[in-house]
Amino acid sequence: MENNTIRKLKDLANLFLKLGFVAFGGPAAHIAMLEDEVVEKRKWMTRDHFLDLIGATNLIPGPNSTEMTMHVGYQYAGVAGLFMAGICFIGPAVLLTGILAYLYIEYGELPGIAPFLLGIKPAVLAIIAGAIYKLGKKALKSWQLGLIGVIVVIANFCGINEVTCILGGGVLGMLWANTLEGKSLRSYAPILLFWFTGAGMKLTTTNLFLVFLKVGSVLFGSGYVLVAYLDGELVEKLGWLSKSELLDAIAIGQFTPGPVLSTATFVGYQIQGVQGAMAATLGIFLPSFIFVWILNPLIPKLRSSKITAAFLDAVNVAAVAVMLVVTLMLAKEVLLDWKSLIIASISFYIYFFQKKVSVVYLVLCGAILGWVLSFINF
Repeated sequence: MENNTIRKLKDLANLFLKLGFVAFGGPAAHIAMLEDEVVEKRKWMTRDHFLDLIGATNLIPGPNSTEMTMHVGYQYAGVAGLFMAGICFIGPAVLLTGILAYLYIEYGELPGIAPFLLGIKPAVLAIIAGAIYKLGKKALKSWQLGLIGVIVVIANFCGINEVTCILGGGVLGMLWANTLEGKSLRSYAPILLFWFTGAGMKLTTTNLFLVFLKVGSVLFGSGYVLVAYLDGELVEKLGWLSKSELLDAIAIGQFTPGPVLSTATFVGYQIQGVQGAMAATLGIFLPSFIFVWILNPLIPKLRSSKITAAFLDAVNVAAVAVMLVVTLMLAKEVLLDWKSLIIASISFYIYFFQKKVSVVYLVLCGAILGWVLSFINF
């Protein structure tokens, strides 16, 4: 039995280290690769069960494709498999992002590098806008959800914290969906209990870990929602990062395979070096391991829960609404001259009308355009 477990763990390590180094293209691409490897090639589970797992990942916070790797690991080799699969999939992205963070801190301010970064930022705006469009189409299932989205946009513009907006939207969705059934408010109380960190926190490794633990525990929707959360927590509330530095982190994060949340490694390094990178990485990913560990045996019950479904639908809409507000704020800082407008326009065209182009190539094109246009001054 022990030898069989070790063999299974080796199988998981080989598969997910490979995927960790080649999984470009975002969550949808990651899940497609995973389905091909796990269902088609290795026959570790049926397609029906694979789809059940996809549905389950939408019920909990965290990066969907990363949590799918954890579910597969759990199904194949138990709890040890969960951790093996998750760590091996996340590891390559974290390593590569950490190297890029070091290079950025060491050389990012040099004139030779600046034009590339200035070209990348407008391209990243196009990528985030594309994510908002795709997620918005999927999330707007009813006029009630659309109204919740409008309320969240207004609340966020009025200065209410991003996390509050998104969780508040989720609770509003549950209340709305269950009013006719006479549900008690006590049914929703547990969702409001998770709260720590506030304005004026001292910058310590522990506090940095707590901020990212908080974000990882409430991060519903696409990994790109991370931009909104980090803007609210690190830029607006705590002042540990500027909007420009945050956008640099998101831009550099596009070069690496694996989960978008590996951007946390880059941000942590920006703020507090190697210690900060380790604290941020552990904080952002730890909740996913715990949630999957708890959720996997409960999947059949959760799939049929009306309350969970209503909460998730509203949270997804609220997350898209917050992404929209933050993207508009970022655009004000990035689109400052004709060069950035040209790069942004070309990036938008490529992203929306050349659908087979990878986001990695789009970021590279932005970097090259930024470098080329830096030679033109008038």
